[in-house]
Amino acid sequence: MSILATDLKFFFSGGGANDNPNASLGGAKSSVAITDNTLNNLFDDVSGTEHEAGDIEYRCLFVKNDSAETAYDVRVYISSNTPAADDSIKVGKDLTGVGDTADTVVNENTAPDPAVTFSLATSYADGLLLGDMTTGQSYPIWIERTVVAGTTAQADNAATIQAAVDTL
Repeated sequence: MSILATDLKFFFSGGGANDNPNASLGGAKSSVAITDNTLNNLFDDVSGTEHEAGDIEYRCLFVKNDSAETAYDVRVYISSNTPAADDSIKVGKDLTGVGDTADTVVNENTAPDPAVTFSLATSYADGLLLGDMTTGQSYPIWIERTVVAGTTAQADNAATIQAAVDTL
């Protein structure tokens, strides 16, 4: 057998059965998986005030190996970044490493501490290396959304974050 793309799943943080992306600010892994291909499944719309002033927001989520096999060389990357020229999505590994708990931030505008290194990882080759993940193992990651001050709104602005394994 082999690991399928659907075997690596993203879950909210925030503990219990949290299904609110705005409450996905670290802590324990939620039992709720993030729904793919849905607008606002991780971040809300950027308001006019946020566009005018600029804004940086953070979310914590977990990558889980939901396969019956070990996933080797798991990496997370942004397979499609936002089409807006003045904003970006970056990914970073939580420093707690493998497990069901991550560092916590007090609100969406507070960066994780200890500091997470964020990357524009755009392919498997330059993706965040999470390493090998056994059956049921999870790894917390952070997503940073940056909106540059003075920008204009972008309709249906979206990005796609992907987890993949070495195909050997």
